[in-house]
Formats: sequence, C-alpha cells, structure tokens
Amino acid sequence: MAIKNIQPLENFDWDEYENGGKAADKAADKAAYEGTLNNVNDNEVVDGTVTSINEREVVVNIGYKSEGVIARSEFRYAPDLKVGDKVEVYIENQEDKKGQLVLSHKKARQSRSWDRVNAALENNEVVQGFVKCRTKGGMIVDVFGTEAFLPGSQIDVKPIRDYDTFVGKTMEFKIVKINQEFRNVVVSHKALIEAELEEQKKAIISKLEKGQILEGTVKNITPYGVFIDLGGVDGLIHITDLSWGRVSDPKEVVQLDQKLNVVIIDFDDEKKRIALGLKQLTPHPWDALSADLKVGDKVKGKVVVMADYGAFIEIAPGVEGLIHVSEMSWSAHLHSAQDFMKVGDEVEAVILTLDREERKMSLGIKQLKDDPWENIEEKYPIGSKHIAKVRNFTNFGVFVEVEEGVDGLIHISDLSWTKKVKHPSEFTQIGAEIEVQVLDIDKENRRLSLGHKQLEENPWDNFETIFTQDSIHEGKIIEVLDKGAVVSLEGGVEGFATPKHLVKEDGSQAQLGETLQFKVIEFNKESKRIILSHSRIFEDVARAEAKAKKAEAAGAKKPARPAKEAAPQIKNVAATTSLSDNEALAALKASMEE
Repeated sequence: MAIKNIQPLENFDWDEYENGGKAADKAADKAAYEGTLNNVNDNEVVDGTVTSINEREVVVNIGYKSEGVIARSEFRYAPDLKVGDKVEVYIENQEDKKGQLVLSHKKARQSRSWDRVNAALENNEVVQGFVKCRTKGGMIVDVFGTEAFLPGSQIDVKPIRDYDTFVGKTMEFKIVKINQEFRNVVVSHKALIEAELEEQKKAIISKLEKGQILEGTVKNITPYGVFIDLGGVDGLIHITDLSWGRVSDPKEVVQLDQKLNVVIIDFDDEKKRIALGLKQLTPHPWDALSADLKVGDKVKGKVVVMADYGAFIEIAPGVEGLIHVSEMSWSAHLHSAQDFMKVGDEVEAVILTLDREERKMSLGIKQLKDDPWENIEEKYPIGSKHIAKVRNFTNFGVFVEVEEGVDGLIHISDLSWTKKVKHPSEFTQIGAEIEVQVLDIDKENRRLSLGHKQLEENPWDNFETIFTQDSIHEGKIIEVLDKGAVVSLEGGVEGFATPKHLVKEDGSQAQLGETLQFKVIEFNKESKRIILSHSRIFEDVARAEAKAKKAEAAGAKKPARPAKEAAPQIKNVAATTSLSDNEALAALKASMEE
C-alpha cells in the first residue's frame, strides 16, 4: 500500500482542539445556559413543580440546574398529589456529594405553618387537615405541617362510635383555639357542620306541627330516652313515650341507626327542643281491652313494679292492675308486698274493680282461696281446742293466729289459773306455739276470744279444801312489793302478805327468798285471792300462852304431858280457841324455838 504524504494545516489550533473549542465560545454558551436557571440559596423556601411521582419519591423542579427528590411520605397528607402540581420546598443543600439538589417539603411547610395557622384563626378560615392517628380523647391532625388536636366531641354533631374510620382522611376544619406559649392547636370539624345545620334547623322547625308524623333515625340511646335525627334537627323520645307498657331500658325497644316513624308531641322554637312519641302511633291498650272482661274474672299477669303497699301486675302491654297488700292474704299480719312476690313473677289474680274511663284496675289474690271466716262456727266451735301461734303482745293479752286470716285474743286473765301474770311476755314469747280453747266468736269483727287456762280444771275448787282459813302452810317469798310480798305456796298457787304480817318473832322483816310458815287469814275463790300472815302464828301462840297462864292462875288444872312428847303440827286444819288447841300452839312454839 502506498503511503500518502499528508501535510497538516498551517493554521490549525491544537490548543483549541484539546480544550473542546474556543474558550470564548464556551464561556458564552455557559453564560447563556446559566441565564435560564434560578438563583437559589441554601435554607430558602421556594416553589417547585412536580415532574414525576412513584411509590417512594416525588421529583420536583425548582428551575435549578438539577431537580430535587423528596420522599413520598412527606406528601402523605396529600394523597391526590399529581405531576404538574405546585409545591413549596425547603432548600437544604444545592448540591450533595452526588451533585444532587437536596429538598424538603416537610421543612418548607413547617417554616410557614405557624404563621398560616394563626392567620387562619384570625381570619376565621376553613383549612384542610390530614388525620394522622388516633389519640386519647380524639385525633391528631396535620394542618400546614403543624400537629393539631381534634377532640372526639368535635368530629361530628352525632356521637362517633369508630374513630379509626377517620384515620388517613383529609378533611376540612376550623381552628378554634391556639396556645401560643406551648404552640398547641385545637381544631373542629363539628363547627363547620353546626353552622350549616343551624340554617337547616330553622327551616325544619318552621314547618313543624304538633301531631305531625316524621321519619327519623335513632342517633343516640340514653337511660332516659332516645334521640332521633329528623334530617338536620334532633328530637327526643322520652322513655315513657316509647311504649304503652313499662320500659326499663330503651334498648329493649329501639336500636342505633334504626329508622322509624315518630309523632311530634311538642316543640320549643326558642330552645329548639322537639318532644317525640312512638307509642302514640298505636292505639292505647285499654281501648283494645276485651269488652267481656268484668269484675270477678280471673286474669294472669307479670309483676312489673313492687312497692311496700302493693304490686303492679301487667295483664297486657300497657294494661296494669294494682294488688294492694291487704288483698294478698286473709291474714291481718301484713307488712310488705315483698313478702308475697317479686318483680318478674307470673301471678293469677281476681279483678276487684275495673274503671275503663280512668283506665284503672284493682286485683286480689287472696280471693283465690276461701274466706276462712265464712264457716268459722264449723271450723272453730266454742269449746274446741287448737294450736295457735303467738303474733303480738299487749298489756291486756296475747294476739295469736290460729290459721292464715283467723286471729284471736287470749286475755291476760285467761293465761293461768294460779299465776298472776303482769305482762304476757312473762308467760310466752312471740313466735311460740300455744294451745288454746275457743271461748267466744265475733264474726263481725273477725276475732276469736280464746283461753289457755281453760285447758285445765280450775284448781281453785281443790284449793278451797286445802287453804282453809287459819290453816298453816309453808311458803317462799318470791317477790317483795311496797304493799307486801308475794308468797309461793304448794300447788303453784300464790298468796299475798302485807308488811305487818311479814314481821318475824325477833322483830325483823322477812326477806325475799325466805321460806317460812304462813297462816291463811283470808281465802276468796271468786277473786282467786289468798291472804297470808307469818306473824299471826307466833302472835296466836303468845295469846294462847297468856290465856293459859291466866286460867292456871284461876285454879285451872293443866293436864300432865310427857316431857319428850312431840309437839303437834297444825297444817291444813282450821285452828280453834279451845284450851287443848292453845296447848298445842304452845308446844308448836317450843318446837319451832328448838
């Protein structure tokens, strides 16, 4: 191959070739390019345009030689962000190690957010916020990059049951409060709704009329009633207007979000209160009560309310009758209706009164049993014996119950033949059983006269032969009174001795608990009274000795008697005034002294 001899150009500039061209042209091109770029500084907030978006990054052009990349999470509050949108950015660095422009949208918002928040409050502006998360008592909302608190009560005009449904949503708010010192912000979504609803309420209330039927939705249930949303205005159905029957809990009748028809009972233009009714849409149960129902008929029902004086029985929804406690038992010993039944019991009763106009009914359950006083003479004839239960005491006797509804009185004088009973509690106790005998029947007043001592023979017939006048008996002092002492004698009978008859031979007074000899100085069978004397015994002996000495002095001969012969005991035998009796008394005295 032939090699051509090529000669270089004489005027070729090798330096320009190595440097890429003429230096003057390069400088001109650079100047022209830089004239198309913005002048930016670090730590400056500028506006940019979104040029591309992916799941992780947002690319923003601020007119600089390079574009900036911002994390997608900084735009979480703006889920509708798209290419071409204008956004504000904060220039952190014009060029990092890779020559990349470093931007932040979050810092740009934060640098201007506080001023924007204050301006929105001052100008009463509606702002947009992003609900970030739930917190105690409400939600955290991002407003202009500032975290604000949204109380649960300010989310909506109706109670919120699920807060989580609002997380991640962008909503409109009104800034209602700012704490400058702690930089706290409170926002409300409810305030925006209320302003709109206020106009709606005025329009709705102006068209309301009593008796008007409207459709509403159950908005809230409380223990005292149900709030109904009538389409912008709320009304209340009081618990008593939910049903003709008794309602203990409104949840038994309605449910949340339930749609139902209600009737306007009353409303207040000024306070914007609307009273609604549900039961008024159905006929009153009393009007539907069978026309054949009459006094004396038996009905069944459920105990719905208890009181001390009686029980209310619901025989049909909204139809109630009262069983007074006096109609629950034939017994007169009734204290409280709770002793017979309780709420929820199913009972059968007899209609006693029925007033359809007043819608009142009285019932009784004792009428289901026979009245025990109808054939009282046959069941409890005079003289018959029975077992009764002690119910109550009075000073004059004991009230007992022979059976349910049949009461009787044992007079205090009919408790014992021998014992003097001052109060019935000395003889028996409440709740104890006692055997009685029917003495008399008072059917009109429904009362029996009863006796207890009549179950035994009258011991005074026998006492009349034992406690003869002047007979001597052993007795024990069981009670000491101002007027004397009560002495217990054989056979359980009691006698009485006045203070002067209680003086002993040594001049001392007999004491409680002492056992002494007593002489009967008076016996009265009719009044059941025995009067005794201890002192009369040695007084009679003294008088007999004095009389004997007087007779001996007059020449009377005293019969001889063995020295160690036992002295006679005078007991249960009438005393005499013969000389031999006087001698016997003297011997008795000597024996007593020994």
